[in-house]
Amino acid sequence: MTSADSQPADEVLYEVSDHVATITLNAPGRLNTISGLMLDQLTERLLQADRDRDVRCIVLTGAGKVFCAGLDMAAQMGASKGSLGGMDNGGEGIPGELDLRATPPTVLHNLDTPTICALNGGAAGYGLDVALGCDIRVASSNAKLNPGFAKRGILPESGGTWLLPRMVGYAKAAEIAFTGRTLTAAESLELGLVNHVVEPEHFQDAVRELAGEIAANAPLAVRAIKRMMRAAETETFDQNVHHVFLQLLPLLRTDDFREGVAAYMEKRTPKFTGR
Repeated sequence: MTSADSQPADEVLYEVSDHVATITLNAPGRLNTISGLMLDQLTERLLQADRDRDVRCIVLTGAGKVFCAGLDMAAQMGASKGSLGGMDNGGEGIPGELDLRATPPTVLHNLDTPTICALNGGAAGYGLDVALGCDIRVASSNAKLNPGFAKRGILPESGGTWLLPRMVGYAKAAEIAFTGRTLTAAESLELGLVNHVVEPEHFQDAVRELAGEIAANAPLAVRAIKRMMRAAETETFDQNVHHVFLQLLPLLRTDDFREGVAAYMEKRTPKFTGR
């Protein structure tokens, strides 16, 4: 472990080891439901990890047996900052200006650092949207995904309506969202909502192995790949190819590029520095 920054009172824990930042939702007593304080801390930790040159992969997980059971509605009702994804009522009980730029789903979507959601247990509502916002999802075999917004009289307010159709196609996304039916880990794997399903006794090792494999690669190249994949969602093919070429030019001047070529020619494992 190279650093640790967490205290018992924190609702979001943070630690870095072997170039991997692990961010943990830390309210197991309430099933990691998200309060206004947790929203703020999660945003801060995500940005902290993205700015840290030593971090090459981010793992987001939950303490206890559940990843995140959604918003902590009791706490949200009394919150004036960060409540319900960015609505600030100014302390007067009247909804004010809606600012979503610093909320976790928006921040998560715009990170350059690769993200893995380690679904140690169930994800519902806001927690599901946050999980879908990560680049990769690894689920414990006992995890369940609960898109039950329609059953609560609301809609996926944190990216779900944008993310879900892109992952599974419109028709399947419509069925999942309109019915609010809970999905098992196996069903989620079949639909492509999670990348891997692992038995609980092997779950942590599988997450660490995947994160380590990503962190072992050239970090500047990985970040550039992620930026271009995200850009491709709104670009034409020709636009993206041109954009990728502009990203390639500075990479050709890096120490990591020279190390990658040398390691390949010398048939050895490369040692990347992020420079």
